[in-house]
Amino acid sequence: MPKSRRDVVAIVRWILLLACWPLWLTVAYASPFYAPPPPQEDTPVFSGDAELGFTRLSGNTDSQTLIGKTLLTWLTGNFTYSLRGEVRNVTKDDKTSAEQYLVAGRERYELDGPHYLFGFARWEKDRFAGYDQQLSAIGGYGRQILENDTHVFSLEAGPGYRHDRLREHGDYRLAVAYTALDYQWFVSDYADIQQEMSFEYTDQNTTSRSLTALTARLNSKLSLRLSHEIKHNSQPPDDTSERTDNTTSASLLYRW
Repeated sequence: MPKSRRDVVAIVRWILLLACWPLWLTVAYASPFYAPPPPQEDTPVFSGDAELGFTRLSGNTDSQTLIGKTLLTWLTGNFTYSLRGEVRNVTKDDKTSAEQYLVAGRERYELDGPHYLFGFARWEKDRFAGYDQQLSAIGGYGRQILENDTHVFSLEAGPGYRHDRLREHGDYRLAVAYTALDYQWFVSDYADIQQEMSFEYTDQNTTSRSLTALTARLNSKLSLRLSHEIKHNSQPPDDTSERTDNTTSASLLYRW
């Protein structure tokens, strides 16, 4: 067996072992929508990811978790368009403990050389984060620092606008300074490691997001993924108990 295939088999075994733990109770394909890599020559005009996770426990513990995520991407000339939607709902003993929704659209325009322009709009609703909803619109400039068979690394930054609607404290309209990075390391033909980070600065708070993911491909359509996502708000609303949310997940990913 080739060394690269032995490596990925070992990774898959590790993922499957971890998947036996209760991580499956919060299965999620985390991808907070940061700086995406450029399309390759063989990238299809239209592609997508889809995931649906559902877990139910009964007996001493009565709980259920529902997670659905989808990402659609299409190419038109120098433009790359993406549209994603996410929903997560967790109930325990008939009481909702997590309820999150996200819809986002993004475009990227390739310039000559390792440069691009981008713009995106994102709507979020998190029942337990203190916000009734958040609407963001951001645009700016990006640069492809690395792009080869092993490493892909891009940086981007730009200004934006965010509308925060708090449940009990009215609305806030904020100017945003945004920066993000996306890094992918292709360990072998069958596995890659990804690190994404973004920061949104306003005069009210700073929101940072981080995603670390290990993906092992089973075939051309299916992959196994381990990921850890962190979202930190430096100054959340008063009725929020925590500044940082952590999500660790193991998931089965379908791509077309």
